[in-house]
Amino acid sequence: MSTSMLEARQAEPQQQSAMGAQQRGPPYMSTKASLGGFPTVKVDIPITAVFLFLFILGAASHMYILQVNQKRKHKFLISGMLFGFCMSRIVTMILRIAWTTRVTNIRLAIAANIFVYAGVVLLFVANVIFAQRIVRSCHPNTGWHPLFHWAFVGIYSLIVVTLVMLIISVIQSFYTLNANTKRIDRDILLYGQTFYAVVSFLPFPLVLGGLILPRTTRREKFGHGRFTSKVLYLMFASFLLCLGAAFRAGTNYAGGERPINHPAGYQSKACFYIFNFAVEIVVVLLYVIIRVDKRFYVPDHSKKPGDYSRGPDFYTRRAQGLNAKPSGEAQLSDRINQEEEVFDDMNPDDLAKRDEERGIAAGIGSDKDIPLETLPTSAPAPASSEAPAPAAGHAESKSNDAVP
Repeated sequence: MSTSMLEARQAEPQQQSAMGAQQRGPPYMSTKASLGGFPTVKVDIPITAVFLFLFILGAASHMYILQVNQKRKHKFLISGMLFGFCMSRIVTMILRIAWTTRVTNIRLAIAANIFVYAGVVLLFVANVIFAQRIVRSCHPNTGWHPLFHWAFVGIYSLIVVTLVMLIISVIQSFYTLNANTKRIDRDILLYGQTFYAVVSFLPFPLVLGGLILPRTTRREKFGHGRFTSKVLYLMFASFLLCLGAAFRAGTNYAGGERPINHPAGYQSKACFYIFNFAVEIVVVLLYVIIRVDKRFYVPDHSKKPGDYSRGPDFYTRRAQGLNAKPSGEAQLSDRINQEEEVFDDMNPDDLAKRDEERGIAAGIGSDKDIPLETLPTSAPAPASSEAPAPAAGHAESKSNDAVP
């Protein structure tokens, strides 16, 4: 007997109770099989409790990073976005546990399903932003072009509009028995999940295009760490999220019309938790471990080519009438090799510039603006109104010549 059939039999008491409750609707419980099916106390509550703890850990970690960075004037709002995603998943876990204990409460089921669909959008947006920064680093003129900018504005707008459509269609599907209305709601659901699968895949063509297309300018470095590491981490996270989004969309295409008592094997609880919450928590904790707030950080007020390489406080110091790069005592970060230096990920010009800046910071390069050939080799003699006295040997030879 397949796992999905066994889970369906275990959930039959809950399903029968829910079916009896729907006669008093609206709202009406769905009669179609869905990914994960009805939750059960013995299976779903322990698993959901584990994910609840993990998302609490992720939320605390990203909020701590956000608070520390704000105290250091290190603005990285994506940490707040990741914290918001973790909080939405915490609410999802709480709602699913509550629904498990009150399976006949259809309104609770609606809320739980809405949060399952809605939360992951924030991770998609974060990855698209990271991919956009890599493109702007490789191709500054193209990445900062107005057409490129408005294309991303359009994508973000479609994400919001699609999310609203999904929420409305999910709610409406529970409040109608009209077959045509349910067909429309299902079409909207398929569109939304397909669109989100495409959005989760966007970092791949963006990053690969930025790496493959020939560059007309030097690549602008941003954040800490090697550029190759940034690409690999982003590709791994995008692969996990795209895998989950594509699986959810494919499941609805293939098994969305199956009866609730005969779900397919790919609609089991294992698939539900793996392709929804497992891949998400891996990405959340990965971004804590690799410190995306440092690796993908760009200076504030970046708005044109060259801003990524100007330094984090360029505009702030310029507004204060100070030098773009402060001088003074060398800090610890100026005395140790960074990751891109250890792995030889810097070109000779950048290395020479780095060495010059470190020398100035340490107080070595105080004569920076004076050309070397114009520096005197010895101290000049003091000026005097009297004629200089002749050398001793010269005076003696003159006296000898005067003797007859």
